[in-house]
Amino acid sequence: MEARTIQLVLHYDGGGFAGWQRQPAERTVQGVLEETLARLCATVVPVVGAGRTDAGVHARGQAAGLQVEQKWTPV
Repeated sequence: MEARTIQLVLHYDGGGFAGWQRQPAERTVQGVLEETLARLCATVVPVVGAGRTDAGVHARGQAAGLQVEQKWTPV
């Protein structure tokens, strides 16, 4: 797979999240983002955050990186 690296700049209201980092039984920003990307790309897409937020904390300008195939068609 030839990959393309993408940087996302995120802004979110953290009120409905248990923080940034993926947790098994909690709704997290990283978890929701990865679930959405998996549906769009039809494969697992890990996301690496440049920082983390705690439960209920908002973010403005948080960077996150990911890799997707060079060419892909959203499903």
